[in-house]
Amino acid sequence: MFESHFQSFDAVADPALGTARVAALRAELERRGLEGFLIPRADEHQNEYVPPCAERLAWLTGFGGSAGLAIVLKTKAALFIDGRYTLQARDEVDTALIEPLNIADHSPEGWIEANVRPAWRLGYDPWLHTPAQVKRYEAAAKAAGGALTPVRANPVDAIWEDRPQPPRGEASPHPTKFAGEAASKKIARVQAALGDCRGLVVSDPHAIAWLFNIRGSDVAHTPIVLCFAYVPAEGQPSLYIDGHKLAGATRDALAEHVRVAAPASLTSDLEALGRRGEKLRFDAATAPARLAQTLENAGGKADIGTDPISLMKARKNPVELRGARAAHLRDGASMARFLRWFETAVRKGLTEIDAARALETFRREGGALKDISFPTISGSGPNGAIVHYRVNERTNRKIGPGLFLLDSGGQYEDGTTDITRTLAVGKPTSEMRDRFTRVLKGHIAIATAVFPTGVAGAQIDAFARRSLWAAGLDYDHGTGHGVGAYLSVHEGPQGISKRGATALEPGMILSNEPGYYKAGKWGIRIENLVVVEKRDIKGAERATLGFETITLAPIDRALIDKRLLSKQEVAWLDAYHARVRGALSPKLDAATRKWLAAATKPL
Repeated sequence: MFESHFQSFDAVADPALGTARVAALRAELERRGLEGFLIPRADEHQNEYVPPCAERLAWLTGFGGSAGLAIVLKTKAALFIDGRYTLQARDEVDTALIEPLNIADHSPEGWIEANVRPAWRLGYDPWLHTPAQVKRYEAAAKAAGGALTPVRANPVDAIWEDRPQPPRGEASPHPTKFAGEAASKKIARVQAALGDCRGLVVSDPHAIAWLFNIRGSDVAHTPIVLCFAYVPAEGQPSLYIDGHKLAGATRDALAEHVRVAAPASLTSDLEALGRRGEKLRFDAATAPARLAQTLENAGGKADIGTDPISLMKARKNPVELRGARAAHLRDGASMARFLRWFETAVRKGLTEIDAARALETFRREGGALKDISFPTISGSGPNGAIVHYRVNERTNRKIGPGLFLLDSGGQYEDGTTDITRTLAVGKPTSEMRDRFTRVLKGHIAIATAVFPTGVAGAQIDAFARRSLWAAGLDYDHGTGHGVGAYLSVHEGPQGISKRGATALEPGMILSNEPGYYKAGKWGIRIENLVVVEKRDIKGAERATLGFETITLAPIDRALIDKRLLSKQEVAWLDAYHARVRGALSPKLDAATRKWLAAATKPL
């Protein structure tokens, strides 16, 4: 009945393959006169989702997470991951061969200093690291008496015999009815923001997609085209892109304001700019060190900083916000149909994969789905305690009594969605209800937060944790990430976390997703997307902001311990559920409307 068009559940991680592959890499390093090599989970743009040809870390180690770094030395190797992947890494990697280390407790730089020996050469691919990363690793290798050495060709590629070819997904125009602003106006805004730099090297494909109003299909789940661009302070920008990706209509649309060039000409153009002594801006978050090195080696100056497009893209215009609300209304109706179906189907032996396939099908039946926005996190019991769990045929579990965590989203031309619901299967324990309610209190605290302009996400992150902290509990991920407009489901620079340093501004879309995870038992997360909006407060002495919640789906009332909620929190939940019921009911069949009425009745 249910099919998956946008995700695979094949088990790709095989720790047993690591031994032979790491041995082959070490032999290749010895042949090149290197004592070690850095293998990041990265492509030339630092994308979260990378093409199969760039999955070097997964191929070598078995680790399939979206962020990580392996360092392989002559007799020792380590994998650095963040708190999202602590459990996953130990399941996917041969830990006798490669030691997984939480980057919060063990920095790669410290490990390099402790393990690299004098006169050793530690190799790296300058296309896969940012200038700041190279600077840190270089200093660590030097402190150990060794040297960080760039390679011309990646040694992993040399031993990866069946490595896939680079993608050639076709680009397409993103109409102004969805983008809300012409590319020519965006280009002028970027040029006006360059200050004393003579140009901007655009290395983030999401920024290129936004700037030129194009979308693509080079990577899974995010509609981007892998390419680079250069925006001079004056004159026509250049787009360095594989010509096979541009059909006639897209090429014609771009030709109005962009010079299309072959990717190989980017380095020669940077060399020419360098010889003229030009100062160019490079994005600190995504620029490959190779490009900055090319400019500076030719005599230019690389200004490593923030790509101004990043903040412009984060502040959604009115057209993009209308699209986001429309996408969430459509997505909410699909979620309601799924949740009603789930209540009955789970009693008949449902598995995690069954649920993921069913939800994707309900979204596709909505008629506008272009893709899912990330692989669905469908975790029952202990799998729900793995923050970024990816179900596959090997790990697939039957959804039994306890908790089921479902984190999913859709890509629509008018918006990107991301929602997590934790569902009770059978009767939840008092501990489950206590933890769920504490997470809900944190969710409500963010949803109802009011704060002056200039406040950054780090300043409100603790709002979501207060109730958990009061019980000696916490979670190891951020409370919220930025979300794009038919772009990445994980967008910067906005965020709500301990490291969220960017001031929140009207029009930004973020997630609100506190959680709690009992390792080996179950996990809880409640996630809605919110929009930063201006708030008019009588007598306010400063301009004030708050959040509009745009996700529309019921929160499982069976998991709530009402005794832990204040009157204001109960009122918020009841008002939210009334809004969900009112907005979704006209889009649902009679049976689902009846189910929704019960699921959203006042607490």
